[in-house]
Amino acid sequence: MPQPKICITGASGLIGQALVAQLVSHKRFDVLALTRKTPTHPMAGAKYLVAGDLTAPLQWQDALVGAHTVVHTAARVHVMHDTSVDPMAEFRIVNVEGTLNLARQSAAAGVKRFVFISSIKVNGEFTQPGQAFTEADAPDPQDAYSLSKHEAELGLRQLATVSDMELVIIRPPLVYGPGAKANFAALVRAVQRGLPLPLGAVHNRRSLVALDNLVDLIVICMTHPQAANQTFLVSDGQDLSTAELVRAMAKAAGVSARLLPVPVWALQAGATLLGKGDAVRRLCANLQLDISKARSLLGWVPPLSVEDGMRRAMGMGIGNVLPSLARKAL
Repeated sequence: MPQPKICITGASGLIGQALVAQLVSHKRFDVLALTRKTPTHPMAGAKYLVAGDLTAPLQWQDALVGAHTVVHTAARVHVMHDTSVDPMAEFRIVNVEGTLNLARQSAAAGVKRFVFISSIKVNGEFTQPGQAFTEADAPDPQDAYSLSKHEAELGLRQLATVSDMELVIIRPPLVYGPGAKANFAALVRAVQRGLPLPLGAVHNRRSLVALDNLVDLIVICMTHPQAANQTFLVSDGQDLSTAELVRAMAKAAGVSARLLPVPVWALQAGATLLGKGDAVRRLCANLQLDISKARSLLGWVPPLSVEDGMRRAMGMGIGNVLPSLARKAL
C-alpha cells in the first residue's frame, strides 16, 4: 500500500522544519516539503519542491497530485515594527489570499484534510486573571496579523462547507524551541549571558507551547477522525509567570537567574517612556489557554514537559523524548 502523501508549506520555517523531521522519522509518510526558496539543509527522507512566494498567484497542482493532507504553516508572521505602507494589505495578500488559493486548489485536487496553523491572537491579546481562552470564545483580533489569520479561518470554514475537504485549525501561543527567533531568542541570549532582568515582580500567568508539543498535536490532527472540521487551542498545559519562565530557562541552561523585583507599574512606565510599552505589556499580562478540548476529543496529552521543553530551547538537548502520543497513534 502506498504511503499517504503529506504536503507541508513553510517547510523551512520553525514549525514546518520540525514537522518534516517528525514525519520522516515515522517512516510511514511520503513527505513533500514545500519551501519559498531552495533549502540550505534539506531533511533526508523528504522530497522538496520550491513553490515560491505566497504573494504570487501560485499554481499548486503538481505538488497536490495524490496528496492526502496539506499542513499549511507558511505565513507572513507578526512584525513588531512593521514598515509597510499598508500592513493590513500585505498580511491579507499572504495570509488570506495565499491561504485560500492553496486551499481551493487542495479541495479541487481531492485532498482529504487541510490543517491550518493559525494563532491564539485570533482570540485576543490578553486574558483576565483566572480565565483562559477557549475555542468557543468570540474572536477578538487586535492587529493586522491576527485579523488576517481570522479572515483566513473564515474563508477556510466557508470552503469546507462546500467541498469534501476536512479542515482543522490549530491556534498556538508563543512557540519556543531550538531555532525560535524574535523576542524569545533575545530572552534566551539575555539569560545565557547572566544579564539582570527587571522581571522578578511579574506574577502573571501565560501559556506557551514547546515546538515538539505543537508538532505532536499537528500529527494527531492530520489523521484523527475526531479532529475533522474542528478548532483546537494548544499549549504545554502548564502556565508560567514571566519570572517563572526566566527561572526555568536559567535552570535549563545551568546558569543563575538574575531577576530584579521591579514593580510592574514602574516597569511599564519606564517602557512607555522608551517606546517599548507594547512589548512590556505582553511580558506582564496574562494569556492563558484552555486545552481541554484537545485532551477530551483527541485524547491528546502534551508529550514534553516544560522542563524538557526549556532544555531543548536552551540548546541543552534531552535525547529522544518521543515517541509521543502521535507516534503511538500512527
